Formats: sequence, C-alpha cells, structure tokens
Amino acid sequence: MLHLIKLSVGPASIADLADRHAAFRERALREGQRPNPVHVTRTLPKRHREIAGKGSIYWVIRGSLCCRQAILALEPLTGEDGIPRCRIVLGEGLVPVVPRPCRPFQGWRYLTAKDAPADLGEGSAEVGEMPETLRRELASLGLL
Repeated sequence: MLHLIKLSVGPASIADLADRHAAFRERALREGQRPNPVHVTRTLPKRHREIAGKGSIYWVIRGSLCCRQAILALEPLTGEDGIPRCRIVLGEGLVPVVPRPCRPFQGWRYLTAKDAPADLGEGSAEVGEMPETLRRELASLGLL
C-alpha cells in the first residue's frame, strides 16, 4: 500500500483542518455537489493506482505529520486556466497518528505503509490522550 504526505497550509491543528472540511461539506451539500472534501494538486501521482481507494493522505500541520485521511479517488482534471491538475477525493474523518517532525516541502511525497506512523490508539493510548500541541512539541524534541 502507498500513501501521500502533504503540507496542510493554513490550519494550526487537526481541529482546524476538521473545521475546514466541515465547512466544505456544508457548502457542497448546499450547492448539490458531493460532500467529500477534496484537495487539488498540480500533478497526478504516477503511482496513483497504488493509492486510490487503498491509501491515505498524511497531513503535515505546523511541521508535524499528525493525522491521516483516506484517499477515495485521484481524478485528473483541467483547471479553468487550461492547466492539468489532480483532484484528490478524501474520506470524511481525520485519524490522528503518532506525530513525527517533518520539514517543509513543495507538492506531495510518497509514503510507504512500512514507513507510515501508527494511528494513535494502536498501543499508544497515553499519547492519544495528550493535547495535540503537547504531542507536537514532544515529537519536535524527538521524545515521541
């Protein structure tokens, strides 16, 4: 299984990202569109067949890889400017993962299943109960 890592620009926490997805859902339902959150990137991953419907997008928020979201589909599309892009159709929920520091990068990166952080709650109940800011700080210090 293959995943993507992507910087989440704007949200300061998992809750902020969840709020953005909820607002997207409400707007999409009002406009008669599908309610799944989407993210548009410039390129379709070459290995998209290994990801769509199987993998997740791991979100980096404020320098910490901290949650994941299922990728339902990767759809090629052409923007209004005529430039080809990729629409990543996402699942509804955000799943917190064991935080890991992550340096800034452009675009997205592949992440193999063996290198992906574990979901919080899978043998890490104490970590899952910590506030997100504390988890991020401990991860940045290399203590998680």
